Amino acid sequence: MTNASGPARRPRPIPLPPRPWWPKAGGAITDSALVGLGAVLTYWLAASILARVYSSSPTDDALGGLWAVIAAVFVMRGSYDKSAAAAFSRVAATLLSLVLCLAYLAFLPFHLWGLAVLVGLSSLAAMLIGRPGDAITAAITTAVVLIVAEVSPHDAWRQPILRLADTVIGVAVGLAVVWLARRTVGRWQPGAPAAGGSAPTAPGPGSGSGPGPGPMASGPSVTPGG
Repeated sequence: MTNASGPARRPRPIPLPPRPWWPKAGGAITDSALVGLGAVLTYWLAASILARVYSSSPTDDALGGLWAVIAAVFVMRGSYDKSAAAAFSRVAATLLSLVLCLAYLAFLPFHLWGLAVLVGLSSLAAMLIGRPGDAITAAITTAVVLIVAEVSPHDAWRQPILRLADTVIGVAVGLAVVWLARRTVGRWQPGAPAAGGSAPTAPGPGSGSGPGPGPMASGPSVTPGG
């Protein structure tokens, strides 16, 4: 009998078991609960507290609460720095929309062509001032302000000011929730694994007290009988 010649075969690596899902699920549940609590607080502040200052109708109050909640959820990002950047973007787009809508609604009522022109101007103005990322937000804000002015035509010129107030409330609550989450929960990374939940690493050669290198160790295997 003759021995087969050729290079020694490497042992096949054994795949590690998948990372358990429950640490990631716990973080996602915490994040979702904070977003939900922020939405409830924002709606209560905008639809109840702000409505005591000025209220044209219950429908307008509810729309204001909706707009504030959208702003709050919009700024709740993966970190406080990202949330602050999103808040600045949201407020800047709302201010741009306020200038255009206030100039229009102070003299003219809602009109379909007016909606088309102002939405286009909002997007164009955001790009011209060097903030193309705010173009969509400014256009959406303008559309909401004008359509709400159609629903509540009484003192329609107040709508841009009210929507700015709703946006400020939402942004403030959103930033406060993220800041408190960093202080109390100690994390604000949606879906991030909990501490100690990193993937296990394979032991290297000579790194353990076992009889030899594990199945993931690199290097040629030793075959008996050379």
